[in-house]
Amino acid sequence: MKQPLCLFFVLFCVFSRFVGATTSYTWKVPAIYVFGDSTVDVGNNNYLTKSKTKANYPHYGIDFPHSRPTGRFSNGYNQIDFVAIHMGFRISPPPYLSLNDTNNHQILKGLRGVNFASAGSGILDSTGANIITGTQQLLYFETLRSKMMAQPNADQVAQRLSMSLFLISAGGNDALAFFATNNSPNNSAVLLFYNTLLSKYENHIKTLYSLGARKFSVINVPPVGCVPSARVLNLTGGCISGMNQIAKGLNDAITALFSKLAVALPGLKYSIGASYDLTLSAITNPLSFGFKEVGSACCGSGKLNAQSYCTRNATLHTV
Repeated sequence: MKQPLCLFFVLFCVFSRFVGATTSYTWKVPAIYVFGDSTVDVGNNNYLTKSKTKANYPHYGIDFPHSRPTGRFSNGYNQIDFVAIHMGFRISPPPYLSLNDTNNHQILKGLRGVNFASAGSGILDSTGANIITGTQQLLYFETLRSKMMAQPNADQVAQRLSMSLFLISAGGNDALAFFATNNSPNNSAVLLFYNTLLSKYENHIKTLYSLGARKFSVINVPPVGCVPSARVLNLTGGCISGMNQIAKGLNDAITALFSKLAVALPGLKYSIGASYDLTLSAITNPLSFGFKEVGSACCGSGKLNAQSYCTRNATLHTV
């Protein structure tokens, strides 16, 4: 997909309207560990020298403090920032690839957390190129956990892990990649895609569970057929219903998966954030959410602002 910019900008803005900033910063969980794609990446891709999927230049971050691009694929904060603030943290966990011996003291104690997400990645390792795959994100967490458990009071660290929030926001890129090669898929192809992806997703959750995770927050797949880079493929400029149906079916399967895992894995608790419904509501009724434009990309050029990257010279929409 040529345009990896602010694809779910509407979702970020909706989060900002409904999740108020906490001023007391009383942590509701010891830490937050984040896995997924551009919807929650806070800068890991900045450190990937071969990756072109980056957001560390203007106009990204134009509404971030000091208008600073950070690697978030947003005008400012993204989903995980608002979740972290709502959970009592002043800022969201740092990107894993930014860690060094001077900034990981609290993290090794099982506090604050870490963000492993990488823009362009998916649940399937075949999704994306020159990114941190879903499997590699888990391996990074396993490496970090080993260092944490080597610290004094390892029992306390393990307890904090069991109380921490493990947030996953992935699947949208998988759906886009599938539809890119199957624009008129038959039922057998769709079923195979779901089964393959859900098997991988289940393995990921079981791996995290074996490493001490117990509390999961899952952001489901947005209506990817409504992102501007998809709309340009539609002569009317409207959402592509087939892509949205793929996303909705995937969400139903993810919900069923977690329902099954909650029974099979003692102590596992989960919640599912309905980004599909929330985003579609904002797109369908933009004025009621305070938006004027929801069909075009917030930054870019060409048709629907969706045919080039977001740069200093790109057209910038305001909300």
